[in-house]
Amino acid sequence: MKTLLVTGGAGFIGSHVIRLFVNKYPDYHIFNLDKLTYAGNLLNLTDVENKPNYSFIKGDIVDGDFIMNLFKEHQFDGVIHLAAESHVDRSIENPMEFVMTNVIGTVNLLNAAKAVWKDNFEGKRFYHVSTDEVYGALGNEGFFTEETAYDPHSPYSASKAGSDHFVRAYHDTYGLPVIISNCSNNYGPNQFPEKLIPLFLNNIRNNQPLPVYGKGENVRDWLYVIDHAAAIDVIFHKGPDGETYNIGGHNEWKNIDLIKVLINVMDRKLGREPGTSEKLITYVTDRAGHDLRYAIDSSKLQNELGWKPSLQFEEGIEKTVDWYLNNQEWLDSTTSGDYQKYYEEMYGHR
Repeated sequence: MKTLLVTGGAGFIGSHVIRLFVNKYPDYHIFNLDKLTYAGNLLNLTDVENKPNYSFIKGDIVDGDFIMNLFKEHQFDGVIHLAAESHVDRSIENPMEFVMTNVIGTVNLLNAAKAVWKDNFEGKRFYHVSTDEVYGALGNEGFFTEETAYDPHSPYSASKAGSDHFVRAYHDTYGLPVIISNCSNNYGPNQFPEKLIPLFLNNIRNNQPLPVYGKGENVRDWLYVIDHAAAIDVIFHKGPDGETYNIGGHNEWKNIDLIKVLINVMDRKLGREPGTSEKLITYVTDRAGHDLRYAIDSSKLQNELGWKPSLQFEEGIEKTVDWYLNNQEWLDSTTSGDYQKYYEEMYGHR
């Protein structure tokens, strides 16, 4: 049985990766390592928590000794590293927290993998999941490719760029079998409601203001999280060592246009008159260092490994809205912080 460590597996993207791997690969034992910060929620994984090939470990990747002992104890064959601080606004307020988790935490994992795997890297893989924000900003034309030079503009993207560089350095210096992917904005079920789509869906439901940065002209490429998990599966199993793959949804939207789509879908599903919730739009001072446009060229991933998005954005938004409307208990517990009680109930006595 292969043993696989997924870091940040109780988070938004990580929980979808855990679910996919636990169900698809019964001959793998999946260890979910998560610190359970505000964005880590074990309620995301209630459907797999009792599977025989799944184990949860609470811990912090910043603790180097803990990580080293964990690798020695479980002898992981592979790592899918998703644990990260990821909210740009929080990075502006507290950049050091992002340095510690995203850079130091990643290096701790690399050191443990290098020490435990030693020079026998056969069948081993360290997969680092990163972001398109490391590339900086685009104008009105063009796309990020795997060859785009790094140009991060926020403490968050700078910390992710630093972690990417360390992963590549460990491959080039020590021969560690690594692979990296950089993805566009994700959306879908279980996303913590500080991010745009779940935040706005929740605010529309509760008739609360929809805070739009600047004029809402910033453009993002949106990727359905389940498609992202499928891409991670393909890259982990088929991508050559040392490679980088960009993962995008081919769905560019200006923020203000996206928000109007959310309003239209929510008003329809809530039985409101069309456009009723547009009055909730509130323009606020733009975020410092706010990149104008991100857009991903994922043709390398499609051409080399055969992955492509499974659905169009409009269908993904319908599925996403339905999930949040049908899981209001999850959303309410998450916004109130009550979800953290679940860990104590499930694991606190062990």
